[in-house]
Amino acid sequence: MPLIRFPFVTFILAIFFISVFAASEHVDQQGQKLCKNLHQRHEWRTLTDTQKADYIKAVKCLQAHPAKDPVYPESKTRFDEFQGWHVDQADYVHLVGQFLGWHRHFLQLYENALRNECGYEGYSPYWDWTQDADSTSSIMGSPVFDPITGFGGDGVPGTYVVPPNIPADQLVFPEDFRGCVQDGPFANYTVTLGPGKLKTTHCLTRGISNENAQYLTSKALANITSQPTFALFRVQLEGRPITPTPRIHDGGHFAVGGEMSNFYSSPADPLFFLHHANIDRVWWNWQQMLPERLYEIAGSSTYPPTVNVTLDQPLEMPKSFGETVPLWKVMNIHSEYNCYTYV
Repeated sequence: MPLIRFPFVTFILAIFFISVFAASEHVDQQGQKLCKNLHQRHEWRTLTDTQKADYIKAVKCLQAHPAKDPVYPESKTRFDEFQGWHVDQADYVHLVGQFLGWHRHFLQLYENALRNECGYEGYSPYWDWTQDADSTSSIMGSPVFDPITGFGGDGVPGTYVVPPNIPADQLVFPEDFRGCVQDGPFANYTVTLGPGKLKTTHCLTRGISNENAQYLTSKALANITSQPTFALFRVQLEGRPITPTPRIHDGGHFAVGGEMSNFYSSPADPLFFLHHANIDRVWWNWQQMLPERLYEIAGSSTYPPTVNVTLDQPLEMPKSFGETVPLWKVMNIHSEYNCYTYV
């Protein structure tokens, strides 16, 4: 009798283990379901002129649609709402362990708005600034600053004056605000928040800096991606005031200058989202180097430091453009919740 039963038991066990193995292929180490068809995010210069125009058209659409439930009444458009939420949350989502996760979620919700509210059929492009910073030419020659197929160029000197007596803790540095952007698709855009936490009506400002482009080179990037732990990686990526000199995050902000250089009001410049898409790509590439990095997190949940961040840390978002989710939900961009990748 045992000789007859043994093959049957073996068969059942084989089916069981095959089923478990098959199921495991569709979830990650935290049990998140994996997406079968990943959306692709591309580098800006690899897009066709038509694709670039479609993206810019969608951004301008958000800049024309009325705000739904802004945190500040000065935020008049849907685009303004995203800037306003960043102004409101900046003190809680920078220099903390959830910095990268919060911005990953923020960018995803911005992409959703472009697609769901403005008919955009693509996905968030990123700006790989190493390609420009490694060049012997000025960073001003980057395709993102093209007035026809990009986001317009530098601020024109003498066209904007930073308001006086701004409190030092708002981190507004007048030398970074060269002037108003007067070419390209956003030349006539009116910003209603900033610089800093101010509520002033002004033009889109820039102050493109080759000096700060030195922090965006392939060599600078390699120093960051070589960090062995998330605790070291996040600090070396985010930069000042934790590091003595800028790193790729703040270096990218200061390389564009103007509103982009500000800790609070930087999303007034549409380039904010391309810059942070690349920051997200850098993090994802680092996560992919070792399996244990996919859900690795470290750092305090507040600045100054108090309690350490956990994967259950809520990433606060307003209901007007998204949902508040726990940090673990955005850690794997290949999960069904996120469902995108970088190419």
